Amino acid sequence: MSQQLSVFPAFFWVAQKRVAVFGNGDEAFAKVRLLLNTEAQIVAYSDQPEPAFDKFLKERGIDTVCEPFAADQVKGAALVFAATGDTAADRVIVTAARAERIPANAVDQPDYCDFLTPALVNRAPVAVAIGTEGAGPVLAQMIRAQIDQLLSPSLGLVASLAATYREAVDRLVPRGVARRVFWRRFFSGAVSNHVAAGDLAAASREAARLLNAAGDVPGHVWLVGAGPGAEDLLTLRAQRVMMEADVIVYDALAPQAIVDMGRRDAERLSVGKRKGCHTKSQDEINHLLVKLAGQGKRVVRLKSGDPLIFGRAGEEMAALREAGISYEIVPGITSAFAAAADFELPLTLRGVASSLVFTTGHDLAGDVLPDWARLAVSGATIAVYMGRTVAASVAGRLMKAGLAPETTVAVIENASRPERRLLHGVLGDLPDLENRAELDGPVMVIIGDAVAGANFERSEPLVAAKRQLFEAAKRAEQIGN
Repeated sequence: MSQQLSVFPAFFWVAQKRVAVFGNGDEAFAKVRLLLNTEAQIVAYSDQPEPAFDKFLKERGIDTVCEPFAADQVKGAALVFAATGDTAADRVIVTAARAERIPANAVDQPDYCDFLTPALVNRAPVAVAIGTEGAGPVLAQMIRAQIDQLLSPSLGLVASLAATYREAVDRLVPRGVARRVFWRRFFSGAVSNHVAAGDLAAASREAARLLNAAGDVPGHVWLVGAGPGAEDLLTLRAQRVMMEADVIVYDALAPQAIVDMGRRDAERLSVGKRKGCHTKSQDEINHLLVKLAGQGKRVVRLKSGDPLIFGRAGEEMAALREAGISYEIVPGITSAFAAAADFELPLTLRGVASSLVFTTGHDLAGDVLPDWARLAVSGATIAVYMGRTVAASVAGRLMKAGLAPETTVAVIENASRPERRLLHGVLGDLPDLENRAELDGPVMVIIGDAVAGANFERSEPLVAAKRQLFEAAKRAEQIGN
């Protein structure tokens, strides 16, 4: 469950409304500068302004009242800022404002703030406000600087141009997908490029062309890799298309936090494919994707890891091609890479392992040993997906094929996630994995000589007896320290 804010982010209408700022020094100076980003009618109540502040007020032509505070000064204001630098005086001002039911803010006094002032990125009429509920003003400023770099200086001009087309779009472009696609193209295509280049006439012509071409939008499907589970390992492209999707169709292994990153009003459909609990067959999923896209919807098919690695994307692509539905693959970080990163484990190692094999435990459980098994004997690193329940079979058959029982093994549950668990051992220990019923998350097994180069400081032995010795040694070491 996501954490809840103690404030509700909102914007006040202040155009042509009086906003009162009380104070003589830097704190009042800062509030006036912030308010100059708006069309508010600023009134500075400053009976003894410091020289720099006084000069600024006069140069900007800001209304200034050079009188000591009186309660009736707050009347008629839309907002009040108490920024005198005197705690008691600020509280008196806020009390007077609250008596008039006027929202007030006393600098650095949360109990005397009806609203908080954010760090602001101004691309009027676009504004990005960053707040930390007073916990970290410096952090808010750091975030503001990063966002300021991301947003084009011409963004406000593009938004202003969009406002002139809004009525025509509401009249001519159908609600729903067609209208969303129109605005996405408006804000991210040739229109915004022309505005950035300073050619407003060309931007207007392109906007008119988009409007004339707007209409029914064909359905589309993105096959998206959600990565191994950590939210910050989702690719930027995946984030973008999830914000464009009308429907998100997701597997059971896709973390809810990533599913929630889609557009707020997008429909979310769980197809829940997990071992022993398949809510929909693959054929049913194929049919669902075709049906949704056939209705003109833009669909994200969200898969754990990468869609092209044990994700059955091939069957979905074939169904979409047969139905004439356009689609796109958005790669994701596969679990083997995340597991190796957790272990600081080199999947290839010069002079030791120059080959890498991705497989599932079930491929090693059949009657015929796969052709690639000889690569394991010759030094390849083997990444086994979904291998917990067939660990004994995997180990036995690889050893029978000639892989040494002393070959190093790394086992990772919930790779990349905060609740990950790391185990290490040798190939001869691997059958013990089937007894680890507490491992109920996705498990990756990595086998090979290169695994010996991993960092085992954060992992525990795979076999229970070895684990007890390991933990006893750690306790002894802690006592000795």
